[in-house]
Order: sequence, then C-alpha cells, then structure tokens
Amino acid sequence: MKDTFKHKGMRQQLVEVVKAKGITDVNVLNAIGKIPRHLFMDSSFIDHAYQDKAFPIAADQTISQPYTVAFQTELLQVKQGDKILEIGTGSGYQTAVLCLLGAQVFSIERQKELFKKTSQFFPKLGYRAKKLIFGDGYIGLEDEAPFDSIIVTAGAPFVPKPLLSQLKIGGRLVIPVGDEIQIMTLFTRKGTKEFEQQEFGEFRFVPLLEDKN
Repeated sequence: MKDTFKHKGMRQQLVEVVKAKGITDVNVLNAIGKIPRHLFMDSSFIDHAYQDKAFPIAADQTISQPYTVAFQTELLQVKQGDKILEIGTGSGYQTAVLCLLGAQVFSIERQKELFKKTSQFFPKLGYRAKKLIFGDGYIGLEDEAPFDSIIVTAGAPFVPKPLLSQLKIGGRLVIPVGDEIQIMTLFTRKGTKEFEQQEFGEFRFVPLLEDKN
C-alpha cells in the first residue's frame, strides 16, 4: 500500500478540478488532497483513481466521484468533534474524508462483503471511525442519536423518517432523493417537527438497499 509523490501530484490536480467545479471549503479540499483514493480502489483501477469519476468496487457498488464526495461534505458544514452518521460505508473513502475533518463517524453498510472488506482495511490506513456497523441504513442508529449531521451516500427513493428524527436541532441531513436520477437534498432541523428543505441539483448514485442480506 504505497502512496508516492506521483499520487500526491495527481491528487493536487484533482483538487484543482474539484475547486473549478465550485467547491470552496478549504478543509474539504485539503482532505481530498491528502487522502490516497487509489488505496480505496481495486488495483486494476489505479490509473483512474484521480480522475473525477465514480468507479466500480465490490458487490456492484461504486466509489463516489470525488466532486460528489466534496459536494456532500461541504453541505454538511463539518466541525471538529461533530457526531456524524454515514449511511453507506462503501469503500470507506467518504468515511475517511469525514474522519480527517475531525468528525466522530458512525457508518452503516448494508452489503456484508463490503462491510467485512472495509472493516479490515480501513484501520490499516490509519483512519479511525467511531464505529462501522453492518445494518439497515433506512432505520439509522437510534442508540447513538442524536447526530450533528447525517450523510446518505446512495440514492434513496424517499427520505427515511428515522433519519430525520435522529438529527439534533440544528442538525443537517444530506441525502440524494430519487429513483433513476437523484436530487441532492439538504434537510436542516429547525425544531422538534420543523425541517427546512433545500435542493441542489441532479446526481446519480447506486440505490440505497433495504434488507439485502
């Protein structure tokens, strides 16, 4: 598992690409510039690691496009020590970005194959999530609620109510909503039953799975 000067140079080029697309959060850009994305991918895809594209990983899932990761993370407005729930661990790349920003990350993965792979691999890279969980993202993680923010990294046909209820007042839920094409949606909890909703354009994600295994 090597991270060379060449990889670091390619990452800086990627940062410039993501910046040119409108990402302005310096901490997010720094995280994209530091995390060795090629280590989260199958070795046959190494040449593609620093292109701004999604790529296949195990279990018919994908590692998200770096711009999408940066976009969702910027919407979360992560602060040091924030307690964040991630729905869809996947390769662990988004998880690593959140960890590097100083968040306490609880991450749920529905695919057993991916969960096992990422659970073993993630600590080897030196990242420390608070907890990686094999479970159903639709129901969230009530035992650890409330959260400062929740990020969903797969396309949800609807907004799961448990996720909204597990946000702190002032907390933010970033979720791509839709079937074939998703609308990136931000919910901010304003009160016990009051939520502000904002939409941020079209994205494409793999579907959020229910009770797969």
